[in-house]
Amino acid sequence: MSRIVLLEKIHRSAADHLKAAGFTDIVQLPTALKPEELPAALDGADAVGIRSATQIRAASLEKLSRLKAIGCFCIGTNQVDLTAAAAKGVPVFNAPFSNTRSVAELVIAQAILLLRRIPEKNMRTHRGQWDKSAAGAYEVRNKTLGIIGYGNIGAQVGILAEAVGMRVNYYDVESKLPLGNARPAASLDELLASADVVTLHVPGGSSTENMITAPRLAVMKPSAVLINASRGGVVDIDALDAALREKRIAGAALDVFPKEPNNDKEEFISPLRGLDNVILTPHIGGSTEEAQENIGREVAEKLVRFLKAGTTRWAVNFPEIRHVEKEAQSRVLNVHRNEPGVIARMNADFAQAGLNIVAQHLQTKGAIGYVLTDVDAPIPPALLQKLRAEPATIRCELV
Repeated sequence: MSRIVLLEKIHRSAADHLKAAGFTDIVQLPTALKPEELPAALDGADAVGIRSATQIRAASLEKLSRLKAIGCFCIGTNQVDLTAAAAKGVPVFNAPFSNTRSVAELVIAQAILLLRRIPEKNMRTHRGQWDKSAAGAYEVRNKTLGIIGYGNIGAQVGILAEAVGMRVNYYDVESKLPLGNARPAASLDELLASADVVTLHVPGGSSTENMITAPRLAVMKPSAVLINASRGGVVDIDALDAALREKRIAGAALDVFPKEPNNDKEEFISPLRGLDNVILTPHIGGSTEEAQENIGREVAEKLVRFLKAGTTRWAVNFPEIRHVEKEAQSRVLNVHRNEPGVIARMNADFAQAGLNIVAQHLQTKGAIGYVLTDVDAPIPPALLQKLRAEPATIRCELV
C-alpha cells in the first residue's frame, strides 16, 4: 500500500479523503521542511503533499527514487521544480480553483480598508489618538480597480468589485474574455495610471519577477493603493517601501513576500513592518476553513486517481490522461522519453509475452511521453524488468 506524507498542516479533509479511498499509511507533519530534511522525512513515500513553504528541487528529487506524485495543496506550484519532476516521471497536482473565493474576498476587504484609511485610524486609536478626520478617506463606489492578471482569481475579484460599485479594468499578457463590465487595458502602464486600487494576480517565475518596480510605482496616482496576493517576488519591496514612506502612493496590502518564515517560530522580517498605511498578512489568502477543506479534498482526489489508476488529468507538468477506471486485470504505467518507436517496441514486448492489450491511453507533453496499458492477465516480473530496461524508459510501474 502506498505511503503518503502530508506537510504544513494540510486540512484534515485531505487525510479523510485518502483514508476513505483505502490509503492507511498517512504521515502528517505540521511544518514545512528544508530541502536537506526532505530525504529522511520522505523516505519510502510514494506521494507527498505540501503547501507553499516547502521547496522541492531537482537535488531533492534525485534522492527520492520511490516518489511517484506531488500534491501542492494550494494554487501555485513554483515551489516545485516542475521540469525536474517530469523528468523523473513525477506528476505534480495543485488546486487552481478551490481557494478562489477566499482570496477574492480578502482583496476586496483590503481595498475597502485601505481606501477608508482604516489601518492608519486603527493604529492611531491604539496609540490613544482620536483622529476623526475624513481627509484622504474614500468610498470604493465609483473608484477604479485595476487587476493585473485576469485568471480565475482576478476575474472573481472583478465580479465582487462590481458588486460594491467599482469600475474594473484589467491587464493580462493573454487575451481574456471579460466578465461583467470589466474592460481590458491596452498596457500595464495605462492600467497603473488609471486605477485607484491596483491588485496583482499573476503567477510566479522569471516573467513576473519584480514586475512592480520604482518606475511603475511612479505611474500610479498618489491616492492609489497596491494589493499583492499573488507571489512575493512580483513586487520590489524596497521600491514599495520608499514609495510609501515618501507618500507617492497612499497605502498597500501584502499577503505574500519574497522571503517568508517556514513556521510560526521564525520571525517575519520586512522593511514594511510598522508602517501605519500598510496591511501585512501572513500568506492567508486561501486560509479559510472553506478553502482549505476544498483544497484538501481536490488535491487528495487527484492523488487518489493517480495512485489507483495512473490517470493524470489536471497535472501541471505532465501529459494529461483523463480518468479511466482500471477494469482490466493489470495496468502498466510507462513514462518515457518522447521519441519514435517506444510504443511499438513496448507493444512488441507484450505480444512476445503472449499478453493481449485490451486498452491503451497515450499522451505526450514536450520531452515526456506517458502511456497506460491495460492487459487481461498478470504481468510477469520478467516483462516488467524488460520494459524498465528499455533505454527510453523513465519510470515503469504496475498499478
